[in-house]
Amino acid sequence: MRHTKYLIALDVDGTLVDHEGNMTEEVRSSARAVLQAGHEIVIATGRSLGATLPVMELLGISRGYAVCSNGGVTLRVDPSLPRGFEVIERVTFDPRPALVALRERLPAAKYALEDDRGRFLSTESFQDASFGSEAQSVDFEEMLAARAVRVVVFSTDSTAEEFGEAVAAIGLHGVTYSVGWTAWLDIAASGVTKASALELLRQNLRTEPELTVAVGDGRNDVEMLRWAARGVAMGQAPEEVRAAASEVTGSVYDDGAAKVLRSLV
Repeated sequence: MRHTKYLIALDVDGTLVDHEGNMTEEVRSSARAVLQAGHEIVIATGRSLGATLPVMELLGISRGYAVCSNGGVTLRVDPSLPRGFEVIERVTFDPRPALVALRERLPAAKYALEDDRGRFLSTESFQDASFGSEAQSVDFEEMLAARAVRVVVFSTDSTAEEFGEAVAAIGLHGVTYSVGWTAWLDIAASGVTKASALELLRQNLRTEPELTVAVGDGRNDVEMLRWAARGVAMGQAPEEVRAAASEVTGSVYDDGAAKVLRSLV
């Protein structure tokens, strides 16, 4: 009898870890049970490479893949590699048009950019755990000249709704964006989402489309949940995210992701 091998894409924040960054033992052990059963877990996150590797380690993924920076970077981990990992794809774009338009509309916002070498450049010493490395303060002009994998905009003066309205009014072209729980905006290259990177991985791994599973809670997970044959939204996800899923599990505080993983073993 042929073993059915699932490709399981898991978001991190709000899915595998709570909003304080804690992962439960039940999530860890259910992920390890899935790996031992021979399935492929792919971490799919807005986090950058440096903030994704520790999550893979916690779950016991010593060989495998991750989609970082909302699809901008695809990573392979393997202990035989010189650094233990390699970047197998990095999609960059010119951030200037988006940054100029946003700066005009949201002058008080903070800006950070992940460049084509994996460095983080930021205005006003803007730092976040999702960057996975220390951001280097630069002036806005220097940021405009960079090649970007990911641009992050954060505004303490706006609600998520106001931020979303500002973004819609700007009519960003040539970029893919998602507004987070707070007034937090992640921008990637045009057409780049977690789903676009996962689809390339699925083809390379020769996984049948009906054997794909995805679990997430954020607006940046919508495409991924629609992409998967079984797209599962976390219990605390906003309505538009739940609507994109084929089912809803428990919240992150109820080990919702672990329930999905246990159902695959």
